[in-house]
Formats: sequence, C-alpha cells, structure tokens
Amino acid sequence: MLYQLSYTPAGGSASIRCAAPWQGAAHAARIAPRSVRKRRNSCFRRALLYLRPVHAPPPPQLPIDLLMAAYRSGIFPMADSREDPDVYWIEPRERAILPLEGFRCSRSLARTLRRDRFAVTCNRAFADVIAACAAPRPEHPESWISERIMASYRALHHAGHAHSIECWLDDRLVGGLYGVGFGRAFCGESMFSRTRDASKVALAWLVAALRRAGVQLLDCQFMTGHLASLGAIEISQQRYVELLEAAQSGADAPPLPEAFAALGEAAAGAGAVAAAGRAGTDDAGVDDAGASSPGYFIAQSLTQTS
Repeated sequence: MLYQLSYTPAGGSASIRCAAPWQGAAHAARIAPRSVRKRRNSCFRRALLYLRPVHAPPPPQLPIDLLMAAYRSGIFPMADSREDPDVYWIEPRERAILPLEGFRCSRSLARTLRRDRFAVTCNRAFADVIAACAAPRPEHPESWISERIMASYRALHHAGHAHSIECWLDDRLVGGLYGVGFGRAFCGESMFSRTRDASKVALAWLVAALRRAGVQLLDCQFMTGHLASLGAIEISQQRYVELLEAAQSGADAPPLPEAFAALGEAAAGAGAVAAAGRAGTDDAGVDDAGASSPGYFIAQSLTQTS
C-alpha cells in the first residue's frame, strides 16, 4: 500500500492520505531502485518520490510541517545516496526501539562514564554531527543521509525539533548522535564514533536525559547488532504505532536540551550531598570531583536499573 504525504504551505498543514496500491513490478521498481530494495530487503512499504528536471536547481528542503507529520505517523525519510535528490518515506515492517529502563550499561561502559573521558554536550554542533553521520565509512561507503536531508534537518534543528549529543576529546568531535523529539517520544536518526565508546557514551547520556524528561519511547528505526547489545528490541510496526500514539497523548516532555542541563544540576546536587555527609569525619576534604561529575551520576543511575 502506498501512502502519500500532502502539504499545503500557505496557512495549511501536512496530512497523510491513502492512495491506490501500486500494481506490478515495474511500478515497484520506479518507487525503489534496485540498490535500495536489495539493501533494505523489503523493510519499507511506503515511498514518496520527489522528481526534478535534469537542469533544475537543487530540490527544496522538506517542509518542517511535513517532516513532523511523518514522524508523528511513524514514517521517516531516507535517500538512496548522498547525492540523491529524491526522498523515500520509510515505514519498516519491523521497528527497533530501545526501552529506556532496559538500557544495558556494561561494566566497561560504566567505567568509561565514571572517568569522564569525554566532554559531552547537547546541541553544540548539530551540523557537524549530521555531517559526520553522513560521511563515508569503510563498511558503508554510501549514505542514506543526502544533502537535501541534511539541509532539511538543519532547518528542523533551528525550529527546535531536532537535537544532537556530542562527545569531545581534547576539543575534537569524536562521536555523537542526532534525532527528532516530540510529545514524549524521541526518534534517533543516526550516530557515529571516531574513537572507542564515543557513540555508546552519547547514547548513555541520551537515555539518562530522556528518562529525566519522562520520555516513553526511544525509536531506533532498524535493528543492528550494536543496538541489540545495548538493549534494543524489535517490534512490529503496528505495535510501534500504538506506542507512538500513547507517547503523543497528554502533556509533552521537556525538550532534550532542558533535560540534558538538568543532569548536570542533579550531579552537582549529588556531589554536594556527599561532601556534606563527610563533613566533620576523617573523609572530610576528599576530592568530590568524581562523585559529582555528570558521568559518574549517569553511570550510577544506569547501572542501578540495567
């Protein structure tokens, strides 16, 4: 079944309507090129193809209302390559999610967090993070994050809907992730790592921040071995839509930057309590930097429930 996303720019809103199903292999090939169908292995059923003349200017950014309508309906955009001007709207048959209370924080990851090896920030370098996620990798020379998609998500970030977590080592960006937040849901888009454990640390900070914000659903789109090792599970698209609808009922969660900032405040408060408890004892004056650091606080909270 093909679903078409419609957009009315002037004072209107994005909407989704059901169109007639495509008939025959020729139509299917027109929607999804062979390379896409082979790679995704029929993981998607919905597609919307944007066409432009050969000598036309670069295609426009995807409208923000259109993108948010898609996410709120359980659909997300992808491209066939970095230079592809076309966009395909994807609805996987099976969906990967990471239950926030089921995040697996291994001993080695907890140790890395406690040591505060990386400086971790939120929304400091969104454009750099998405560019790094789209960059060629030895195992993935191509990317589904096209120039058009990058431009669209930068606009989504400026509108306050898309956020990033960055990991820094000696002032160098070495890892991070980005995604889209709305209601009490967060849809993770992509992550990257240039040094060991950087993407895992970014994800740990994200999980801790989302827990603090009261988020109910962390979408990971497609299952990978890496995500499975961290606690991700696979569910049907129907079940995902049910969880998505529940996450959009009631009050919205605070945005990720606010929740992220609250982690630092909570860590500082925990360190102050620890120092006060040692006052007047033989342990008075012990360095509280470790116990009051955000990494230490996050590691403690994650290992208590992992």
